[in-house]
Amino acid sequence: MTLRDRVRAVVDSSWFTRFIVGVIVVNAIGLGLETSPNLMAGYGTLIHTIDLIAIGIFVVELVVKLYAYRLDFFRDPWNWFDIVVVGVALVPTAEGFAVLRALRIMRALRLISQVPSMRRVVGALLSAIPGLLSILGLLLLVLYTGAVVGVQLFRDAAPQDFGSVSSSLFTMFEVMTLEGWQDIADPVMDVYPAAWVFFIGYIVVTSFIVLNLLLAVLVGTMEVQLSAERWKEDQDLEAAQHDMVMAELRVLRAELAELRGMRLDTAAGSTPAALAPAGPVPEGIAPAGPTPNGDGRPRAVPPTRRNRRRRAMRRRR
Repeated sequence: MTLRDRVRAVVDSSWFTRFIVGVIVVNAIGLGLETSPNLMAGYGTLIHTIDLIAIGIFVVELVVKLYAYRLDFFRDPWNWFDIVVVGVALVPTAEGFAVLRALRIMRALRLISQVPSMRRVVGALLSAIPGLLSILGLLLLVLYTGAVVGVQLFRDAAPQDFGSVSSSLFTMFEVMTLEGWQDIADPVMDVYPAAWVFFIGYIVVTSFIVLNLLLAVLVGTMEVQLSAERWKEDQDLEAAQHDMVMAELRVLRAELAELRGMRLDTAAGSTPAALAPAGPVPEGIAPAGPTPNGDGRPRAVPPTRRNRRRRAMRRRR
């Protein structure tokens, strides 16, 4: 394993992620404490020191990731997000950069890039933008239509709410949020008792239909993204199991090939050195070993001329 692989293993480890999350939380708390004049008067040096240490850790983290992933580092959009957030923290404290310095609290948003569940939610929101645009367009159309109708019908009854299209748009948005809509509807209904039909219909269409459509699109997109992540995890698990099974099969094939080689050697008549006789074999008995028929039994040695003469002399006697 090379040094780059070891660094990547450290960067991808869970303890490293937990450490960065802890630094982000501590840094966010420190940025909040900077807003208190009393705390800054007593512990300002300590708070600034913690802030500088956190910035140094973030810079080292980005450098280490860049070394571990090389060009692949820039293919992840979350890495670009981290670069922007850390870059804002490195802006000098000059007068012209006061606004950017106020954006240092964006470092707390790095929790999104470190916590997988938060990344999943943000990814679902971004993936749902095409579907959300259509529903938002529908919502704006209903809002504009209600504002124009309100001006035409209720301008005389409530000029402060429906005197112009701009004021009517704000009034219709307020009614859509269901916040104080009765205070808007009561003066109008005192003049036009049937105005409740307009307000109830508008609330049903906007608050209970269109907004629920927005939630449905978000939930559907999150389910699709979650299913895709689970499918990827299942594919990775199946690939790991497949590699394990194939490795075991390769071992079994090697052992089977070795056993077949030993069997072929035995069938060909080769006698292992351990089974070979240690001394001379007595006359008339063949050494133990496979026969041409493969039965493995010893066979008698053909009699010589000397043996034949001895047998003939014995018979004459």
